[in-house]
Amino acid sequence: MKWSEMFTSSVGKKWVMALTGLFLILFLIIHVSLNACIWANDGGKMFNEGAHFMGSSVVPRILEIGLMAGFLIHIVQGLVLEFQNRSKRKKGYKISMGNKGSKWYSRSMGLLGTLILIFLIIHLSDFWIPNRSNQGWLLGEELNLYERMKLVFQNEVIVIVYILGCISLAWHLLHGFQSSFRTIGVSNKKYLVVLNGIGIGFSVIVPLAFAMMPVSFYFGWLK
Repeated sequence: MKWSEMFTSSVGKKWVMALTGLFLILFLIIHVSLNACIWANDGGKMFNEGAHFMGSSVVPRILEIGLMAGFLIHIVQGLVLEFQNRSKRKKGYKISMGNKGSKWYSRSMGLLGTLILIFLIIHLSDFWIPNRSNQGWLLGEELNLYERMKLVFQNEVIVIVYILGCISLAWHLLHGFQSSFRTIGVSNKKYLVVLNGIGIGFSVIVPLAFAMMPVSFYFGWLK
């Protein structure tokens, strides 16, 4: 397959979606691990040290550019595939197969992805943009992200929005995790069974951990 076909052919677009999806899954692992430091309940010391390293070191900042590129490519390719699939299904089926044909969340990846995009914009405006605007491009005065989280998550509306965003992420991952491995060529049934189990666990544990963060601040479980 030529490089140009990665962005033009149907198979190429699915490969791009799979590879960027796996890249973003790795990001979620790092992100949830860093954010889990809030449960050290040490006034944010461990969390802020980790956030300082990620925000002030050159390598993480360079990787941050790749992360943004990964998000954009994944979003754009996802929208393109969604529009193409919708155009092919304009006439629809005479008989609805429902979940017998495929699970509802696998048929709703476009909707779930859009909800996650809206949540991502809110999340960036709550934390990343204030931190970067305060911090400068590489070095400078840092925002206390732990205190920022305590402040932001006192608003019950924002907490609910974050919980809904995490629920959307869970459903999106439930299909996207195993689908990515299938797309890149994993076909062995034993491996697929293992990956499916890991995918279900990942799709539950990671979004649940993210959702519990605003809940923990809102109910005052963290000092």
